[in-house]
Amino acid sequence: MEKMNRGILTALSAIGIAQGLKILTHYKLTGKWDLKQAFTTGGMPSSHSAGVAALAAYVAANKGWLHTETSLATVFGVIVMYDAQGIRRHTGEIAKLVNDLEDNMAKFSGEFPSFEYVEREKELKELLGHQPVEVGAGALLGVALGLISAKLEDGKPSKPNG
Repeated sequence: MEKMNRGILTALSAIGIAQGLKILTHYKLTGKWDLKQAFTTGGMPSSHSAGVAALAAYVAANKGWLHTETSLATVFGVIVMYDAQGIRRHTGEIAKLVNDLEDNMAKFSGEFPSFEYVEREKELKELLGHQPVEVGAGALLGVALGLISAKLEDGKPSKPNG
């Protein structure tokens, strides 16, 4: 069986490492260990950024900065990182406002029995995107991992074709 594409493995590894680091950063902020942080969106560092930056750095180290594949990986990465700290973060902020509105409506309906209101069972998820510093940290982690992966690959003897 052929080995998995090294670029894919590098990107997925960066995502996994970044998700694992969220446990540590959560502990640092709250003083509580929470293994569920490894399976959440948002938080420090951005695993989306780590994954796309690792892929772009790996491709650049192997193909060069002027290669089309490097351009594709870089543009794709910039779009993902922009989305993570822009649209997804704003969506989370809107979810927080909706949840706050829901809480206020529940209080209001308790004060006015004639006001009909059915409360949702589950709040909207608020932590969806990233602050710019979380995206930057994920990108730095990803670039480092991508370059390390390319360097490790360079040190291995290449297989003969055929």
